[in-house]
Amino acid sequence: MKLPAPRGPLGASLTDLLVHPPTEVGVVDDDVLARWRGAAAVADPLTDDDLQLTLWTLYALHYQGFEGVDEAWEWNPDLLRLRLCLEQPFEAALRARVPVPEGAAPEREAVASALFAMTAPGPGPSVARYVAKSADAAQVEEFLIHRSLYTLMEADPHTWAIPRLSGAPKAALVEVQSDEYGGGRPDRMHSALFARTMRGAGLVDDYGYYVDRLPAVTIAALNLMSLLGLHRRLRGAIAGHLAAFEMTSSLPNRLYGDGFRRLGHDEGTTEYFDEHVEADAVHEQIAGRDLAGRLAEQEPELVADILFGAAACLYLDDLVGQHMLGAWSAGESSLRAS
Repeated sequence: MKLPAPRGPLGASLTDLLVHPPTEVGVVDDDVLARWRGAAAVADPLTDDDLQLTLWTLYALHYQGFEGVDEAWEWNPDLLRLRLCLEQPFEAALRARVPVPEGAAPEREAVASALFAMTAPGPGPSVARYVAKSADAAQVEEFLIHRSLYTLMEADPHTWAIPRLSGAPKAALVEVQSDEYGGGRPDRMHSALFARTMRGAGLVDDYGYYVDRLPAVTIAALNLMSLLGLHRRLRGAIAGHLAAFEMTSSLPNRLYGDGFRRLGHDEGTTEYFDEHVEADAVHEQIAGRDLAGRLAEQEPELVADILFGAAACLYLDDLVGQHMLGAWSAGESSLRAS
């Protein structure tokens, strides 16, 4: 994967660092930190292109990395200090804006019930309904491009939580993740199935290939997963995020599959969606009750963060959906210009 084109001073500053080995770069001093904090003090961190793309670039060092970028940057202390300059306003904006239900008891069924209530489908417009009934070929390609940033590495951000849990919650997370990774069969990994879907739609399936086309809000949805997964203090939130993610997957994927079949795509292209109809109907129960619910019983102080993680997942997913549907209803592309 190549480094993305910077979208502002934060990205340009980071690129200037990453094209050199850490040993050739001076220590990040207080003046540099002050400039980063100033550049990150934007009106809306969730939709700021420079902040979100730069944060995604920093997180990507913990996954597949970049061509020509020294791997020693991954845990470089100076780079982590710069990353914190972006994480703090991002998390603060989410904490301030995301409505989180209160009053759930730290009990398995109480937390699961709260999560199922939060994720119950509403009657309003949705990307899934639009793809099923109205989207044209160009729009479903855009939909896949939006989804590709996470789905070509599906499950990886949530896997960070495994060593941070114990007992029943850990076992539940491992059970879900094992399915996501194909039960040991590389060709059945959900990321591999999605790559086949992209090829079937005539798109490139290289991870990160389309990042320069993606708006900040789509990148923010993945950055949220990395933020929650990479910080042990947010282990409750990543559990809640996964629960909400699984609980809002089965029905939409049925509709996505219907939409792709409506447009003439074959089983090889729709298999990813069809696989998730059944798999996530099971996963939502495991994630809601045995992961999030049992974690709440094990660590009652994490209940609020479990619900925050779920609510933040739903909030950002809704923003991404509004962006796509708003652009399509106006006859415009939901992607950035190439």
